[in-house]
Amino acid sequence: MKRKMMYSSRKKPVLYLKEERRFLSGRCTVYKLFGLCMALVLVSLLWLQLSCSGEMSSSAMDVLQQLPPPPCPDQASASDDPTWGPHKLALIVPFRERFEELLVFVPYMHAFLNKKKIRHRIFIINQVDHFRFNRASLINVGFLESGDDTDYLAMHDVDLLPQNQALDYGFPADGPFHVASPELHPLYHYKSYVGGILLLTKKHYHMCNGMSNRFWGWGREDDEFYRRLRKAKLQLFRPSGITTGYKTFRHIHDPAWRKRDQKRVASQKQEQFKVDPEGGLSNLRYKMESRQEMTISGAPCTVVHIKLECDTSKTPWCILG
Repeated sequence: MKRKMMYSSRKKPVLYLKEERRFLSGRCTVYKLFGLCMALVLVSLLWLQLSCSGEMSSSAMDVLQQLPPPPCPDQASASDDPTWGPHKLALIVPFRERFEELLVFVPYMHAFLNKKKIRHRIFIINQVDHFRFNRASLINVGFLESGDDTDYLAMHDVDLLPQNQALDYGFPADGPFHVASPELHPLYHYKSYVGGILLLTKKHYHMCNGMSNRFWGWGREDDEFYRRLRKAKLQLFRPSGITTGYKTFRHIHDPAWRKRDQKRVASQKQEQFKVDPEGGLSNLRYKMESRQEMTISGAPCTVVHIKLECDTSKTPWCILG
């Protein structure tokens, strides 16, 4: 990632003082008052930006200090050892502006999967358009952009970290495997819940035509996908023998900083509980802006910057006035 740096030119102190005297001397004109006001506004904005950045950094540091150390950090450089087996996981993370969680998530999950000897690639699908966040569409994009060298995927929230090494992230040959089951997830406990972390083979995901693209804003896309699993006659599996209960995962979402977009307009309320019979991979529309290979604390990941497209005649709630 390239960064542009700006360097201020230096002037001799004597010349600077002369200019300053000239500006302050004489009558106080409208132009001078306007210039002073603009300078004060710019200084205020700069101070506010620095203050917010400092608070966000402190929030990220608090999260890092509270978390246990990542498992087996000595394996941080490995991720694709062929002796670990024939299958390879595409860990797909729908993402927008949650950088504090991302800085924790990528190195933690990389080390966690390495310890379990799971071949993997981490894909951060970053939505950069002006529409509302669409988790389901981003997962669809991740499925298409994850390449042919991976044969199963994990639909994985960026704010959910597994704390129990006994959790299975292996190839779900028999059917979808819901890692963050209702008995273990710290927040959501209803029986049809399939969100948080769900593993599927790429074949099974394609059988469902992916996820519906109609869900702009937060929530409900998982419930619709549960119905797709049933329609495709796929049996859903969940962990067994896990004794850590609701402490099985660490939820690092900070609601004070990251408020969820739960707004519902009238037309959206009528559609949110309906099954989308045709939408999914077949009508996904997006543009890939760029693709970057990068590392976070030594852990590799692929960041895909994408712009989704929205047909406002069908889903006008992709934009809120």
